[in-house]
Amino acid sequence: MQIAILGAGIGGMAAAYDLAKAGHEVTIFEGSGSPGGLAGGFKEPGWQSSVENFYHHWFQTDSEILGLMQEVGLRDKVFFPRPKTVMFYREKFYPLDSPVAALKFPGYSFPDMLRFGLVGVYLRYLAAWQPLEKFTAHDWMQRWFGENLYRLQWEPMLQGKFGPHYREVNMAWFWARLKARTTRLGTSQGGFQAFADEFAEILSGMGVKILYNTRVEGLQPAEQGLTLQLERGELGFDRVLSTTSPVQLAKLAPALPPEYLAGLLNLKSMGAVVLILALKHQLSREGYYWYNLPKAAGFPFLALVEHTNFVPAEQFGGDHIVYCGDYLDPSHEHFSLSADQLLERFLPSFTRINPDFKPEWVRAAWVKKTTYAQPVPLLNHSQNIPAIRTPLSGLYFASMSQVYPWDRGTNFAVQIGRQAARVILKDVSAG
Repeated sequence: MQIAILGAGIGGMAAAYDLAKAGHEVTIFEGSGSPGGLAGGFKEPGWQSSVENFYHHWFQTDSEILGLMQEVGLRDKVFFPRPKTVMFYREKFYPLDSPVAALKFPGYSFPDMLRFGLVGVYLRYLAAWQPLEKFTAHDWMQRWFGENLYRLQWEPMLQGKFGPHYREVNMAWFWARLKARTTRLGTSQGGFQAFADEFAEILSGMGVKILYNTRVEGLQPAEQGLTLQLERGELGFDRVLSTTSPVQLAKLAPALPPEYLAGLLNLKSMGAVVLILALKHQLSREGYYWYNLPKAAGFPFLALVEHTNFVPAEQFGGDHIVYCGDYLDPSHEHFSLSADQLLERFLPSFTRINPDFKPEWVRAAWVKKTTYAQPVPLLNHSQNIPAIRTPLSGLYFASMSQVYPWDRGTNFAVQIGRQAARVILKDVSAG
């Protein structure tokens, strides 16, 4: 069987691995010049490691991605440092990366701490997600965590992740964050781009064709299979797996039934804008890695991540790498601003991190943008998830909008990609 995959992200490559292993001819079409998708990155001269375009890390519970890396012989390149995560409160930063640290947080009363522990244990070890999707996280957490705890910790996170939709997000999404995440964070030797490059080489060695800088402009049903419309000509395939966003799939496949198309377009999501800085000096004097910054505190971004307090600055030629990231509605004005314009807006906030900071510390700046970064799961979202097998014969769909209730990330990209491969193989076997 000739199978096409649209997108050389981690999910698309995971699907290609299983399909090629089963003996099929697989071609991946990738619009950019390199593999990795949203987990891809770039590397400056003098750097030993790449920097992700959109910040990524792994958790120790990420069995799907770690299992795949074990299969392909790359598991030994994963390491798990334990960086310091802090939360902003009354112009100070407090560690909030462990249950003990949370209990020492000065904004919490004793009843808050008790609720934090009891409700957290219930969600992590006892609760099922299905009943929780009937409630918004906004309402459920206010009721069970209490007003103070919710306002201090959880509401800022929801506001930052989902912007104007934060009151609509269902509680199953929050359950998944507590269930699946760990305090120790992992990365790959050489960065995520190095992993993506090595995985792509493995796929090429298996016979998978990866066509970079090749955009698929449309697809149509054919007598047998589907026809892909490219900038220069057309190609036919027996099966096609799209790993694009729901909106992109709707544009590519207008032959899909109207009801299915409407379902794709009704799925909500947030975009992301990330300003990446190379600094001449360490920003955090305390060696903090991840700063959670509530929007109400006046910071112009959701999170500040000093990557080189996680991966040593020596990997980047002495540059200290800092991310300023935010999830934003695709209509937000930050999508129209250049790196210099964002830098002008963001830099005044840096003195709140380090009073000694000076603009001259900035050696270089890059801005990365995507309109599809974070699905917004509404009430009873499980009823609205598109099936992997679309109504158009031979066409399949696998995206981060389908990993629910789990959150987006490379681990669940692998999961949905391999799940899609299993569905395709089952259909092929059935004839």
